[in-house]
Amino acid sequence: MDPLPRRFGAGDHPSRAELLAAPWSAAAEAPLRAPLVFTHEKARDAAAQLGLVTVGDLLEHLPRDRRESRTVADLRPGEQATVTVEVRSISSRPVRRRGMRPLVEAVVADETGPVNATFFNQPWLVKRYPVGTRLVLHGTYEARNRFRVTSHAPTEAAIAGAGEVAHYPASDGLSSTEILALVQRHLPAARRAPEPLPGRLRARHLLPERRAALVAAHEGDLEGGRRRLAFDELFYVQLDLLRRRAHRRDTVRAIALDGAAGTASTLTQRWLAELLPFEPTGDQARAIEIVQADLAASYPMQRLLMGEVGSGKTVVALAAMLRAVDHGRQAALMAPTETLAEQHFATLQALMPGEAVPAALLTGSTPAARRADILGKLASGELGLIVGTHALIEDDVRFAALSVAVVDEQHRFGVRQRMALDAKAGSGPDGEALAPHVLHMTATPIPRTLALLGYGDLDVTELRELPRGRQPIATHVVSGERERERSYERIREELRAGRQAYVVCPLVSESEALQARAATAEHERLAATEFADFRVELIHGQMRSAQKAAAMRAFAAGDVDVLVATTVIEVGVDVPNATVMLVEDAERYGISQLHQLRGRVGRGEHPSLCLLFGAKDADRLRALAEHADGFRLAEIDLQLRGEGELTGVRQSGLPGFRVARMPDDAELLERARIAAGELLEHDPELRAPEHALLAHALLAAHGELGPIAIPA
Repeated sequence: MDPLPRRFGAGDHPSRAELLAAPWSAAAEAPLRAPLVFTHEKARDAAAQLGLVTVGDLLEHLPRDRRESRTVADLRPGEQATVTVEVRSISSRPVRRRGMRPLVEAVVADETGPVNATFFNQPWLVKRYPVGTRLVLHGTYEARNRFRVTSHAPTEAAIAGAGEVAHYPASDGLSSTEILALVQRHLPAARRAPEPLPGRLRARHLLPERRAALVAAHEGDLEGGRRRLAFDELFYVQLDLLRRRAHRRDTVRAIALDGAAGTASTLTQRWLAELLPFEPTGDQARAIEIVQADLAASYPMQRLLMGEVGSGKTVVALAAMLRAVDHGRQAALMAPTETLAEQHFATLQALMPGEAVPAALLTGSTPAARRADILGKLASGELGLIVGTHALIEDDVRFAALSVAVVDEQHRFGVRQRMALDAKAGSGPDGEALAPHVLHMTATPIPRTLALLGYGDLDVTELRELPRGRQPIATHVVSGERERERSYERIREELRAGRQAYVVCPLVSESEALQARAATAEHERLAATEFADFRVELIHGQMRSAQKAAAMRAFAAGDVDVLVATTVIEVGVDVPNATVMLVEDAERYGISQLHQLRGRVGRGEHPSLCLLFGAKDADRLRALAEHADGFRLAEIDLQLRGEGELTGVRQSGLPGFRVARMPDDAELLERARIAAGELLEHDPELRAPEHALLAHALLAAHGELGPIAIPA
């Protein structure tokens, strides 16, 4: 019998309902979809907290490690161990201490002999574990042949001898021993698990069958089984991301800015050849060439530009924006903060000396009259370039012909916000909905491992080369009052030489709960003591926009010597005369954030200095002192913190995994990416009969296979 109904082999792709109802799928997965049954509500709730609802969930809940299983005869006093035994007798007796529940004592035995097991505060076990019940017990063996039980569960497995048993991640209400017993009961279902991966793919990547991997993970070869299951998870993610990218290219249209018609590209070419105040680096030139090729396509560009701090991403962005102007279209640059938007606008103006390209800045602080003028010119097409914040995506902002959108620090925007900017492109002459070409930018280098997970549907370009003239930044970890005094003196030396400095604090105001220096208090103290002879200004995120802008303007103009700040200066602040940065309580920041902060100095002609106050043996701080390459620091950050913490606090939206571990499984991820690309090249819609179960597995993991929601 053909395993795939004929209607699924050609024509329309099967719907979700059809796939889930397909007999070749439902019958195979029925044992795995069966709900787990618990006799106690507390155990059921604990299982739910662990994500254990079905038998399939349980079998994918892999052991943390394996621990010693003993026969009764091999138990040693004081040793913790697991034994599998049968109840020979069981009873309870009162305890003399007031308020204590009766003590349950049982004689249990395996093939090597009996032992006296003691259960505390659980008198109901007398009825639950009658003579003949097989049990898995974990506890401590004590003198006089007594076994003090800490966790227990009934099991249907045969009584085991010495060896190892799996030790599972557990929670209050469901112990590892109880999970072990559940697994022993349901493990036969693993032998009926469907195999979603085609045989040729498994053979090429030396992967065992899924059912064998599930059994092995619980019964012996934990790592071998885990790696097969981890490959599946990573493979489904890559299939989903690559199919989303292909879907966008196939179904969404953009205006092709090919530079071939009429006078197109004249402005862009003249700007690059004559007006740009400096020669682009090799990385910038290559990135511009790649982006220009993307813009020439009739499907929307979706490219992530990862640039080292100070690598010149704005030059690449402006080249893309000018291409839109060349074609009589519009371009927008959206930044997450007003400070960053203002800095971008100033940079764009500086990069276009003498060129009359209509451009404007739109933020929440734009005066009403100015805002109305900008909106009118955007709607009429008179305004070619716009830089702004979230104000760009408000309902009353309408573009005449938006073709290029640049989203800076894109991880700071939500999906809906990025989609709202996407929707501003309007419709083409034939009424078909258009999408803009989108260039996402980030100054936070992302390790390839995380880029493939979080941005696998985007094309990625890196800027690693720094523009000529950028000065090195000497970074030192300092601690103790003696080094603090020397640090202040070193800053005063820079100030006397006419340079400027940043002092960064983790808090705005002092807090009893958080023992760290606050910017407001530190501003008052430094202005009155260490830097009393200099001009000291304060900036933090709780200030009004006008106040922040005034403080930044004064610092940029040289009217302020020391700027005491929070991380509001982390990105987009460009003051070439600032040559020294002091970061208080540096251990409170992540590596990438400290690297971003450090990038605010070293932007001019003078060598610069970054002083990190913290423990000298802190791994993160030591890494910053030893490495200047942000990409290398991002890899170190991933190694130090691991995927678990990063997915929780870094940019949101990364997939959570039941089995795969990052960065340990980076090599598996690379293989999964290659395998997904090769498979989709030959069967992009997964219509081949041998891919039917794979289509079902992808559907279960990531949703509809039909119309795919376009990612922002």
